[in-house]
Amino acid sequence: MWRSRFLRGAGCLLQGTGCIPCKPSHLPPWRYLSFYQPCLNPVLQRSLRAPAWYCFENRLRPAFALYFCRTLRKDAKSIMDFPAQPLTVTDIKQYLRSKDIPFYDGYSCLHAPSIFMEPGPEGSGKENYSLFIDKTTGQFQCKETLVEGSWEDLQDCIEVMLNENQTSISPNVLLGFPESMEEQEEREMEMKEVQRIWSSSVPFSDLLDEEVQLIKTMFLIGKLTNATLKKFGVRFFKPTKSLVFPWFSAHDSGLRGVKLLSAAVKGDGQVVYTEATVPKISSYHNLFGLPLIGRKDGEVVLTGREIDSMAVSQATGLPSLALPRGVSCLPPILLPYLEQFKKVTLWLGGDMRSWEASKIFSRKLGLKRCSLIRPGDFQPCPSEALAQGRNLPRIVKASIPAAHKSIVSFKQLREDVYGELANVEQVAGIQWSRFPELNRILKGHRKGELTVLTGPTGSGKTTFISEFALDLCMQGVNTLWGSFEINNVRLAKIMLTQFAKQRLEENLDQYDMWADKFEDLPLYFMTFHGQQNIKTVLDTMQHAVYLYDISHVIIDNLQFMMGQENLSVDKFAVQDHIIGAFRKFATNSCCHVTLIIHPRKEEDDKELQTASIFGTAKASQEADNVLILQEKKLVTCPGRRSLQVAKNRFDGDVGIFPLEFNKASLTFSALVKGKQKLRKVKVDKNNSTEEIEETELKEKSEKAPKPAKAKTSKTVKGSAALKNTTDGEGKDQ
Repeated sequence: MWRSRFLRGAGCLLQGTGCIPCKPSHLPPWRYLSFYQPCLNPVLQRSLRAPAWYCFENRLRPAFALYFCRTLRKDAKSIMDFPAQPLTVTDIKQYLRSKDIPFYDGYSCLHAPSIFMEPGPEGSGKENYSLFIDKTTGQFQCKETLVEGSWEDLQDCIEVMLNENQTSISPNVLLGFPESMEEQEEREMEMKEVQRIWSSSVPFSDLLDEEVQLIKTMFLIGKLTNATLKKFGVRFFKPTKSLVFPWFSAHDSGLRGVKLLSAAVKGDGQVVYTEATVPKISSYHNLFGLPLIGRKDGEVVLTGREIDSMAVSQATGLPSLALPRGVSCLPPILLPYLEQFKKVTLWLGGDMRSWEASKIFSRKLGLKRCSLIRPGDFQPCPSEALAQGRNLPRIVKASIPAAHKSIVSFKQLREDVYGELANVEQVAGIQWSRFPELNRILKGHRKGELTVLTGPTGSGKTTFISEFALDLCMQGVNTLWGSFEINNVRLAKIMLTQFAKQRLEENLDQYDMWADKFEDLPLYFMTFHGQQNIKTVLDTMQHAVYLYDISHVIIDNLQFMMGQENLSVDKFAVQDHIIGAFRKFATNSCCHVTLIIHPRKEEDDKELQTASIFGTAKASQEADNVLILQEKKLVTCPGRRSLQVAKNRFDGDVGIFPLEFNKASLTFSALVKGKQKLRKVKVDKNNSTEEIEETELKEKSEKAPKPAKAKTSKTVKGSAALKNTTDGEGKDQ
């Protein structure tokens, strides 16, 4: 299939006809900045209007189309698909050897001569090996021509080149899979916006000293010198009072994008910083400070923020780079730019989340060459360390190696234990904003754990867990959805409705605004539906963790992976094997896995328990958290549903709280009317029965003044009751 598509695209170009995209018939491309309106007002909103030059009938100039067209086929951003047989580095090496293509091993990539350039003279060194092939995924990138694509694309190119008896292949032939006209127009708009922001921003050398001092105070960069800001090309954008960090291409030092950092003061005096990127951060990757790296530099410090990168460079003199998405993701497409360094020090921040990200990113970069800076009171983030007068060269020199042995002593764990004790709130995990009662019981969402959710059929498990995961995703938790019961379109519709908290069917004019915001969430979907093999699902999950740094995977549900191919095997044994595989994956990949399991059939008037989970006891034993969505089927009033935390391995707290379902927004996070308290759950020592004791709710209400005399219209019974009440009050007094 790929070969035929490739050759058809090449044929179009050779004939000079090109591949003309279809004319778009709906949305204009100037709505791309709607998500950034709050922090880019008022000047940047001008770009939201249709420009005068815009016309669908006009075609892009050939050179311009070549620049903005992707060099290879366009992959769906949020759809995860994976071949049945995962690619290994052995497969890649065997194929390259069979085609007589030289290569050598790097830290995370294989280095080979680029097939998109004429070969250099004989005897040229390995520094001319500009084609990088990812060892894990097979994706390739040519640093000289900026061509990139999948392993299948590279195989197609090699086959065509060898069949034509050529020593190289032109990258232009790969333009047989262009973007749509709308996407090309949107890219043009984005680059025009980048140039407009950059030309309108002012270098710090052109500002008055009073303005420079005020800006540095506002962004807490008082210790950064003007020379450092000029070295990294940082400017100030007056209309939005934002710092402008440029992204330059490592190939030709051309401007490829900008990030704007804005500061706003809340009513309570707290300063809040917001970021906006053009192009969108999801569609473009770069490293801040990349053009300043020399070819012979062998050591680099990776940071999570641009300000931290400048602080490290100024204080230590070492090459320093900032990741485009901070601690949330290290895109594999950036790995070729880090291959030249023999030592990589990760100093991503001063909190526990940055520490966890450092350990995960070091696996991609190669544990043997990575060193980590553990956060602490004396080792905060680089910008704070510079502001506090810390010795940054000493902190970098004291970094610890990422590689560790299989057996460790308490001496090696001592600092980690202290870090957990000193940062209790951060260790507890990410807090839910829509479910505060979950924060009170579970304390937070933590990586490396396995959560099991069960509930009666039709109780709303999928709807609840979609909002449960959406809440975390909105806070930057990279999420992968594996829905085997309902298709991705319906699932995305549910989550978009929950995201907007309204019925978009009745407000279609707001769909584009909410869809643009929803699209920017780090949310991905597996393309599986119906019965699936556990190995294929695990391979896809592992692929997603590497490619997108997924930290939360939802599987809905377990029964769809038990399959029908092993009818002779005990189904409970199959289920135990699957649960054990997910437990191992969560631990080894430092990724939270939420698994939905149907319960056994119970009586309608009985509440579910941990023992109600279908299968053996392995599910509840392996799980770190067990959530039960309780439903009183014979009740139709509010309070019909409740969520019970039956197991919490983190600190042992369990409990139950009511849920109120809002049908219009498909949410369970609506506040229940009236004052409610948690129901405390006590589990006896034998774990045989669970006694649920609900604390009595006593509403405090103001007592109305009692009349001096009872009305004559009161009945005898009412008068007696009033008398008894009065007597009781007198006794109390």
